[in-house]
Amino acid sequence: MVRLELIITEKDNAARRIADILSGGSASSSRQNGVNVYEWGGKRCIGLSGHVVGVDFPEEYSDWRDVEPVELIDADVEKRPTQESIVASLRSLARQADRVTIATDYDREGELIGKEAYELVREVNESVPIDRVRFSSITDNEVQNAFNDPEELDFDLAAAGEARQVIDLMWGAALTRFLSLSARQLGQDFISVGRVQSPTLKLIVDREREIQAFDPDTYWEIFADLDKDGSAFKSQYFYRDEDGNEAERVWEESVAEVIYDRIDGEDGQVTVDSVSRRTRTDTPPAPFDTTQFIRAAGSLGYSAQRAMSIAEDLYTAGYMTYPRTDNTVYPDDLDPEALLDSFVGHHTFGEDAESLLDLDALEPTEGDEETTDHPPIHPTDELPKQSDLSDDEWEIYELVVRRFFATLAEDATWEHLKVVSELDGVVDVSLPHETEAVTFKANGKRLLEAGYHDVYPYFSTNENYVPDVDEGEQLSIVDTRIEEKETQPPRRYGQSRLIETMQGLGVGTKSTRHHTIEKLYDRGYIENDPPRPTQLAMAVVEAAEEYADRVVSEEMTSELEADMTAIAEGEATLDNVTAESREMLERVFEDLTDSREEIGDHLQKSLKADKRLGPCPECGKDLLLRRSRGGSSFIGCDGYPDCEYTLPLPSTGKPLILEDVCEDHDLNHVKMLAGRSTFVHGCPQCKADEAGEGPVIGACPDCSEDHDGELVIKQLRNGSRLVGCNRYPDCEYSLPLPRRGEIEVTDERCDEHDLPELLVHNDDEPWELGCPICNYREYQARESDSGTDLEALDGLGAKTAEKLAAAGIESIDDLTGAAADDVAGDVDGVSADRIRKWQAEA
Repeated sequence: MVRLELIITEKDNAARRIADILSGGSASSSRQNGVNVYEWGGKRCIGLSGHVVGVDFPEEYSDWRDVEPVELIDADVEKRPTQESIVASLRSLARQADRVTIATDYDREGELIGKEAYELVREVNESVPIDRVRFSSITDNEVQNAFNDPEELDFDLAAAGEARQVIDLMWGAALTRFLSLSARQLGQDFISVGRVQSPTLKLIVDREREIQAFDPDTYWEIFADLDKDGSAFKSQYFYRDEDGNEAERVWEESVAEVIYDRIDGEDGQVTVDSVSRRTRTDTPPAPFDTTQFIRAAGSLGYSAQRAMSIAEDLYTAGYMTYPRTDNTVYPDDLDPEALLDSFVGHHTFGEDAESLLDLDALEPTEGDEETTDHPPIHPTDELPKQSDLSDDEWEIYELVVRRFFATLAEDATWEHLKVVSELDGVVDVSLPHETEAVTFKANGKRLLEAGYHDVYPYFSTNENYVPDVDEGEQLSIVDTRIEEKETQPPRRYGQSRLIETMQGLGVGTKSTRHHTIEKLYDRGYIENDPPRPTQLAMAVVEAAEEYADRVVSEEMTSELEADMTAIAEGEATLDNVTAESREMLERVFEDLTDSREEIGDHLQKSLKADKRLGPCPECGKDLLLRRSRGGSSFIGCDGYPDCEYTLPLPSTGKPLILEDVCEDHDLNHVKMLAGRSTFVHGCPQCKADEAGEGPVIGACPDCSEDHDGELVIKQLRNGSRLVGCNRYPDCEYSLPLPRRGEIEVTDERCDEHDLPELLVHNDDEPWELGCPICNYREYQARESDSGTDLEALDGLGAKTAEKLAAAGIESIDDLTGAAADDVAGDVDGVSADRIRKWQAEA
C-alpha cells in the first residue's frame, strides 16, 4: 500500500497549482530547507527551479589562465547541484517516498529536468517506482487525466536535451575563453561565444552590413487629387516597366518635372480609361505556434523574452496551453464548441463567443505544421478575472483568446476598386519606357464582411475611398504634388522577424530562440530594438569568418539540432553526437590557434570603438566608458595615466552610448539601462557642467540646531539631483529628487517639516512632489516589504515594522507620538532606548 507519493514539478508555481487541483483545494504548505512543500492525503508535491543540476568541467579546469581553451574539448563533464536547498529537500522527501511522479513540462528541456530529478531520487531510493505524467495545460481535466494514466520517462528525449547541454558547454566555454584571452578581456568583460548565439549574431551583423553598404538612388513620385462631384480622391502616376509591371517611381528628375508641370496647371483634367472591381477573400489566421505568438505579441510592443515569460505564467496558472510548440493544427480531442461555450457570459469575450457559436459550422483554420507533443497555443476553459492579472498579462491573455476565436471565425471579404485615368492633352517629353500617355491609378478598398476581424482586431481594416466613376468620364485635377524620395536599405530584424528567420534556418529551437536574443543583449553584442550590432559584435563575427567560419555557420548549428532530434527519436546516441561535435570543434581550433594574436588585436580595437564617446577636452585623446574596481561606470581618458580627466555617470543602470552627439562638446549622449527605470542621461560633460547648488529651502533636520545647517537643492556632476545639507561632507543628510524636469519651489509649506512644497514640470501636467521629506517617506513605504514608511529609519527592517504594526504603530507619525516604554512593552525584541533613537531620527 502506498504510504507517501512524491510529485515533482518544474517550478514552485506549477507545484502549487497541481497540488490545488489534485487535493481539491485542501493542500497545506510548509517550508523545508527554505523550499515550499505542498501536502495532502499521503502526498507531497515539490517544485524545482528549472534545472537544479548543471553540467560543468572538473575544478582543475576552472582557472582560465592555467588551462588552454583547446583542452576543454576532451575534458570530462560533471553534473553538479546548482540549487542546493532544493536538491536537499528533494532527496529528503525521496528517501521516504513509496512512489514518485515526475510532472515537469513536456518538451526536450522538461524531460531532461525530469531525468535529473529521476537520478537524484535514485541516488537515495533505488527501488521506488517512478512515473511520468504529461499535460499541455495545467487545468483540472488535463491534470487529473494525466495522473490517472501515468507513463514512463522518455530517456531518449532527455538525452537530446543533455546533448545540447554538453555541446553548448563545450563550444561556449572553449571559444569564449579563447577569444577573451586573445583580447585580454577577462572578468565581467569576457567575450561570449555560443553554438546558437554566434550564428544568430551573424544574421544581425550581415543585415547591418547590407544597410551600411547600401547606396541609395533618388526617384520621384507624382500624385494628383481628382474631383468627383465635389469629393476628392487620391491617384498616383504610373507607367508600365520593361516587364509589363506597374511602376510608380520616375528615375529621371527632368521627366518627373515635365510631367508634374503639365498636371499642375489650372485646367488639368483626366479621362477615366478603365474601372475594375473585384472581391477578395481574407482568410482567418492559423492557430498560434510559438514563433507566430511572439510575432503577434511583438506588434503590441512586447520583447520575445517578455512575451514568453508572461505566457509561461499564464500556462502555469492554468489559463492557456503550453506556450512552446511548433504545432499549428488543433488536435482531434479539442472541442472548439465546448471551449467557446466557457466564454459565454464573460464581460469581455461573451458576446464574441456567442456570435461564433451561432455560426452554421465551426471549422478551425490549420497551419502547415502538425505535431503530436503539444497543441497550438490556445486558452483553456479556466478563465481568469481581469483583476487577477496584471495589465500586461491581461493584454497577452486577450491576444491568445482572440487568436483562438479568429481561427473559428468566418472569412472576411473586401471589395477592391481600381480606377485608371489618362491625362488629357500631350506631354512634350519622352515618358518612361516610351509609354505614350500620362496615366494615373487610384486603388480603393472597403470591407464588405468583417468576418474574423470582428473578434481579432489586431490586423488593419483601414479602408481607402475611391468613388464610383464611369469609363470615359472626365475628372478635374484639384491638387498635385511631387515627392522626391530615396530607395531605402533593408530594415533591421525585429525580434519576432529574427526568430522567424532562425526558425527557417534551423537555428535554435522554439524553447531557446528568445533566450538567445536576450543573451545577445546581456553580452553587449546588440542594442536597441530592432537590435543593432555593436562594434564588438561586428569584430567577433569578422574574426570568426576570417579564421573559423564554422563558429558562425547556421549550417553547423542546424546540423547539430538535427542530430539532437535524431537522439530524441532513438536514431542516434548522446555519445555519438557529442563525439562528432568534439571533432568539429577540434577542426575549428586548428584554424584559430595560429591566428590568436591577429584575432586579439582586431577585437581590442573594436572594444575600444564601442566605448568611445568623443575627444577629451584636456588632451584630445578619446574619452571611453570605464568601470571602476568597485564595478561602477564612469568616463575616463584613453591617455591615462598621463591624462587623468574623468566624468561621472549615474550609479543607477548600465550605460549605453547613443548615436546623438552634443553640439557643444562633440560627445555622444548616454542612456542608462535600468529596466523600467531606464533614462537618457544625455551629454556627460553638460551634466557635469550643470552641477551646483540651488536655492535654500529650509533648515537641515540633522544639524541646524547645533551648526545652522540648511537644506539646498543640488545637482551633482553625474546628473543626480537631491535636497542636501550645505555643510556636506560634515553633514550627509540628503533626500533624492527626480532626475528630469524643472523644479519649482512654491510658497506652500509643509506644516510638519516647515519645508516648501515642490512642483516638477516635465512636458505634461506638473507633478506635485510636495514636501521632500514627506515624499521620500511615502516612497520608502511603497518600496518597503512591510508597506509602511517605518523602514526609512536606520536599522528598522520589515520584520520589526510588522511587529510594530501589530502593536498599532503603522507609520512614522504613529511612532513619534507613542510612549517609548509602552511600545517596548508591546513589541518583543525592541528596547525603549531603540524606540527613542528612532523617534529622534524621525
